[in-house]
Amino acid sequence: MPRGRAVMVWLILFAVIVAAAIFGLYTVAYAYFQELEIQQVRNRSALYQTTLTDALERYRHLPLVLSEDPQIAGALFGVNVDRINRRLARIAEDTRVEAVYLMNREGLTLAASNHADPLTFLGENYGFRPYFQEALAGGRGEFFAIGATTGRPGYFLAEPVRSHVGHIVGVIAVKIDLSPLIETWTVAGETVFVSNPDGVVLLSAEPRLRYRTLVPIAAERMAEIAAERQFALEPLTPLNWEIARDNRVQLDGTAYQHVATPISITGWTLHLLSTRSQARERAWLAIITAVIVVALLSALLLYIRAERMRAALLASQSDRRKLEAVNRQLEQAQQDLERTSKLAALGQLSASVTHELGQPISAMRNYLTAEEIAGKASPLTKSLSPILDRMEGIARQLRFFASPGNEPMRRIDLVAVARNAADLVVHDLQRHAIDLAVTAPEGGVFVTGNELRLEQVIVNLLRNAIAAVRESGERKLEIIVAGNSETAFITVRDTGHGLNGQTIERMQEPFHTTRASGEGMGLGLAISAAIIREHNGILKAATRGDGDALRSGGTAGRGAEFTVALPVSDKADTP
Repeated sequence: MPRGRAVMVWLILFAVIVAAAIFGLYTVAYAYFQELEIQQVRNRSALYQTTLTDALERYRHLPLVLSEDPQIAGALFGVNVDRINRRLARIAEDTRVEAVYLMNREGLTLAASNHADPLTFLGENYGFRPYFQEALAGGRGEFFAIGATTGRPGYFLAEPVRSHVGHIVGVIAVKIDLSPLIETWTVAGETVFVSNPDGVVLLSAEPRLRYRTLVPIAAERMAEIAAERQFALEPLTPLNWEIARDNRVQLDGTAYQHVATPISITGWTLHLLSTRSQARERAWLAIITAVIVVALLSALLLYIRAERMRAALLASQSDRRKLEAVNRQLEQAQQDLERTSKLAALGQLSASVTHELGQPISAMRNYLTAEEIAGKASPLTKSLSPILDRMEGIARQLRFFASPGNEPMRRIDLVAVARNAADLVVHDLQRHAIDLAVTAPEGGVFVTGNELRLEQVIVNLLRNAIAAVRESGERKLEIIVAGNSETAFITVRDTGHGLNGQTIERMQEPFHTTRASGEGMGLGLAISAAIIREHNGILKAATRGDGDALRSGGTAGRGAEFTVALPVSDKADTP
């Protein structure tokens, strides 16, 4: 074969190989960028799904909470209906729901948040709504519909209202306005809508899509929808909708990228359509860039390839050894730092806070005392007193960890300890109208210990009990002092909510608290437990009535009781 002809054959073969390579690269690049676009649409769809789910979940427990309110249930029997109307109006305004309303077993609305509006739900019967029927059957009712009274669409949540013996006497319902969500979708400028299991478009950023169907609905189902009056007089005509391949659809003759995302809590489907497609342009740009780069670098890469591989292998081995050594050093340093931090953190915190707050608190307390003595106390200075009490209480608790007590032990009377502790919290008892009873034997109960530190234990228990009963209907506390030949007991009982399943070990952990933020640091029981251990005693706790607490008489009922058990002392004062 002549040389010129052979060269031509090689050139043709090379051109075919290059063309095949370009075609293959283009196919891969196009598939990649197309999948990337679909993933971007999915990410946006997930964002829309999150906003919709949040809008529905935000009020999911509101009707359940209201259904358990005995005052609201009383309105079903004509008790304080006007007051319940006003209360429901405040609830609707505070929670920003469209309406809250109460129906009897026949579906007649007896109280409503919109009782003063021209289009009120009062006197309307919604017994035909599925959400009412589901709640009346004992379940949770959920339903989307166009309002039969207002003509505005919304999402309805309903719960049964039960009598004190558990009988269903009515239904409480909440209507959620989803129009703010639609407005947000409209501002985004994308084609997004939500369909129900029947294929009816419920929510859409485009009005032309609302209450149209993705598929024709059978006549029997159409009759059921009409009986439920779910979509008022909307004809529910089908859209020009066709599902194609590769995540694409046709809507009114226009092709879209389509991502369908289920809304699990309702059974709906969120659809996001996108016309933006740059996969082909990106694929060609990637091919052109690759060809240019390959042309410029191929000669250089062939020349230095072997040398670079050898150097890279040596460098990789050296770097790996260095990295392994650094990792070992870093892990060891991290472990040492964690151990040191855990040991020092609480003590440093306690010492810093008590040091920094001590003098300002004392100065402020002296100032308030001087103002009160001079008769110049103003409402502002009076309001500072409980704040200083709170700051001093925190400082006392932290001071315990900064410098544990080593005071001498002596023979003391637990009855005196209990009465002194009660005197220290008398202001809190009066402020919250709480009754306190102290039950103790005439002759006293003696132990060996430090009186002030044991008083601190009882004060901590009393303050916890006050916090537990101050919102209770029955506000009673009881201190019981008792003992036998070996053990002395001092018990603090309340009529609060009990322990709520918590263990004494968990409650004794530092900074563990069930109170609201700003009402406690969670150090009270930790301090009490430490003091009791210093006195060779134990602390027990139980919900009253479960049989786990140490008992010594007193009244029956629910609540919590904490019992301190200490060894009895029958000797003279210990030096």
